[in-house]
Amino acid sequence: MNKSELVDTMAEAADIPKTAAAKALDGFIDAIANALKEGDTVSIIGFGNFTVKERAARTGRNPQTGATIQIAASKSPSFKAGKALKDAIK
Repeated sequence: MNKSELVDTMAEAADIPKTAAAKALDGFIDAIANALKEGDTVSIIGFGNFTVKERAARTGRNPQTGATIQIAASKSPSFKAGKALKDAIK
């Protein structure tokens, strides 16, 4: 399912116009992104948790040359599904 299909499904389920569903989805995504950017965790009971995980700096290899390179530390968004979501897909 892509974003436009998700908007269609949301609009149908909530009985609202597609433009309103698209605005709601964009607002939801922006709210999560802004919270993660500030270092917060977003918890939706029954659905899951959005968090930021930090990756330490490490040494890697260039696959073409085999040369050793330094990979900088970074932050990455993470999602952990909640129990209700896990149970729903079993």
